[in-house]
Amino acid sequence: MADSAKIEHNLALKVMRLTRPTFGAELQSSLSSTTSGSGSLEKSLSTVLGSPINLGQAFILPQSFGSIYLGETFMSYVSLHNDSTETSDNVVLKCDLQTATQRLPILQSAQGGQLHSGDSIDQVLSHEVKELGTHILVCEVSYSAPGKSKMNFRKFFKFNVMKPLDVKTKFYNAESEDVFLEAQVQNVTAGPLCLEKVGLDHSPMFKVTSLNQVIGLDGNVQAEKHVFGRYNYLQPQDSRQYLFCLTPKNELKSNYKQLRGATNIGKMDIIWRTNMGDRGRLQTSQLQRMTPNHGDVRFNVESIPSIVRINEAFKLTCVIMNNSDRTLDLELSLESVNKPKMLWTGSTSRKLGLIEPSGSTEIMLECVPQDTALQIISGVKLTDTSLKRSYDFDNICHVYVKPKMDPDGTDLKLISNAAG
Repeated sequence: MADSAKIEHNLALKVMRLTRPTFGAELQSSLSSTTSGSGSLEKSLSTVLGSPINLGQAFILPQSFGSIYLGETFMSYVSLHNDSTETSDNVVLKCDLQTATQRLPILQSAQGGQLHSGDSIDQVLSHEVKELGTHILVCEVSYSAPGKSKMNFRKFFKFNVMKPLDVKTKFYNAESEDVFLEAQVQNVTAGPLCLEKVGLDHSPMFKVTSLNQVIGLDGNVQAEKHVFGRYNYLQPQDSRQYLFCLTPKNELKSNYKQLRGATNIGKMDIIWRTNMGDRGRLQTSQLQRMTPNHGDVRFNVESIPSIVRINEAFKLTCVIMNNSDRTLDLELSLESVNKPKMLWTGSTSRKLGLIEPSGSTEIMLECVPQDTALQIISGVKLTDTSLKRSYDFDNICHVYVKPKMDPDGTDLKLISNAAG
């Protein structure tokens, strides 16, 4: 800090940053290197406090403005005191915060005020920092004094704003149009942090489900339970992985062009506290996903049983969507690609009729599993009769096939294996 005018002023300005103390992690080693083997200084401190202390955990008050992390609140105490025996008139105190891109006014005292001898103007400044890099608190004072022309001076207080967390994101587009967001949050500060909230402020076009809670035996999310425990502490350089599922709203799913344009997912919203309880909040910029290209025709399985029995037919509901700009005249044909493990039943060829651009049609298909375990459903072929263009859909979904059951509920295959 520096005074811009090298003259004696009636008013004196003092600025102090308001912040909590820190743990003196290096205090013990410093004492060991500067005191004698008798440990006289440590003994004296213990005597004053009335009980033994661990000097390595003692508090240290900040000696300068220091640094602050992005998302924290910068607070300072400003005192303008009249040290003279005269009353100062037209006193104006202004405080601005200068960043690399802008100058923010954070205090403008009343115009034309008086400050009598021995009095002071005391203010607490508060500002949530939202920009990285060097910040300068600029304090300007102007006043009038008897026998003097209008007086003014400025003082500057510099501090640095650093990044507290490193956030990396990945997107995965599912065939169901769901979007999975994986977020890695790393603590890049010098001390431990407690993550109070890691959420996603999602786009209004999607519904979000957090996949970071504990699931109970009944399949329900356990209230107030998190996969990282009740208190989510993050040591320096440690990371946490978070997963979110975003589902497009129904009106968005039905409009392929609008769905492809829905690239904005939302913003990560993170709230943390330092080991001394200082609160900080960080929001990322708008996250963007790459939308998949499904071509002119899309084939989706809307519903299918999760478990089926061998040699017992089951049905699956499918939706065919026209993503092109022209009307399609489609014909469906089914091929038993996974034969002999999975067979189609019923008519294996049919006309679907005309499907307008951005339109869709729903069909019901039926399969009979011929083998147990996890089986693949494949062999759907759509042909545009107008352009004689074919679209093949393989590995469209999986189904788990269990052995056939006896009327009493016992698996027949297990009985035969035991008898053998």
